[in-house]
Amino acid sequence: MVDGYELEHHGDLEVGDGLVDLAVNVRAETPPGWLVDAIASSLTDLAAYPRQDAALAAVAARHGITPSRVLLTAGAAEAFVLAARAFRPRHPVVVHPQFTEPEVALRSAGHLVDRVILRPEDNFVLDPAAVPSEADLVVIGNPTNPTSVLHPADDLRELARPGRILLVDEAFMDAVPGEPESLAAASIPGLVVIRSLTKTWGLAGLRIGYVLAAPSLIEQMAAVQPHWPVSTPALAAAIACSNERAVTEAAAAALDIERQRDYLLDKLGTVHGLSTYGVARAPFVLVRLAGAAVLRESLREQGFAVRRGDTFPGLGPDWLRVAVRSPDVTDGFVKVLRDLVR
Repeated sequence: MVDGYELEHHGDLEVGDGLVDLAVNVRAETPPGWLVDAIASSLTDLAAYPRQDAALAAVAARHGITPSRVLLTAGAAEAFVLAARAFRPRHPVVVHPQFTEPEVALRSAGHLVDRVILRPEDNFVLDPAAVPSEADLVVIGNPTNPTSVLHPADDLRELARPGRILLVDEAFMDAVPGEPESLAAASIPGLVVIRSLTKTWGLAGLRIGYVLAAPSLIEQMAAVQPHWPVSTPALAAAIACSNERAVTEAAAAALDIERQRDYLLDKLGTVHGLSTYGVARAPFVLVRLAGAAVLRESLREQGFAVRRGDTFPGLGPDWLRVAVRSPDVTDGFVKVLRDLVR
């Protein structure tokens, strides 16, 4: 517990046997069969230590950069830990509400963390001027978990300056059609982009993500990473998820998510007293509803798990995060929600 917030609480803790999962932001019905086959075929190589060359080349080619700008990690969570250990900021700032793991990693590494809190009255949209000029490490999600806000790339570019590390968490960027605001291939001094293969491909249990940054920053982070940090099956997944087929499938999935999210928002608009803020662009939506903490428990009794919002700095007990699911799941959820609110 830090300043009243349970920063180490995550959506998987909301899920239980028999519950419809609207709490975890992993795309439903994943991983696909071709990805399972690619991972399974790597199991005959488990006697050898993992070699990253092919996976580094595949991820680099996917983003149109050189392999020297890629660091493979055991999920995005490890990348946050590496950044906290590799960089020694005097004034780190985390822009909230957002995924809390970066702040946890910074605090665990002994850093004193400052916060910039975005407000619902501003639709949780970033004003670059709100970030202190003396901040030498700035962390922001794009699109942001849990607000679902996609910040313009130009606004993030304004945060870059000499002597500052700008860490952008793009774990959900591949769920945005066309990835228009991604900085993955940008050449901005001090920029560190973190990506995940967990959300779109359903690989939370495999732990695979990566960092994109200038070679000098990659070297700093690699220096504090243990040997053989990414398993052979995870490397096989990185290769498979970076090829042309996978990129095309992810783009189609992003369009499906967009349609399903619009449907969810339309249905949520029929719930009395429920409010949303801004333009949602991620595979989840943030809602505000009086008595949401009690309502969440009632939803569990009716078979639905949603993510509590009061563990995110800047939010409170009246906030919930709801994952985007298929229309039939949305219909069942909203019907129960409407009945409970009545």
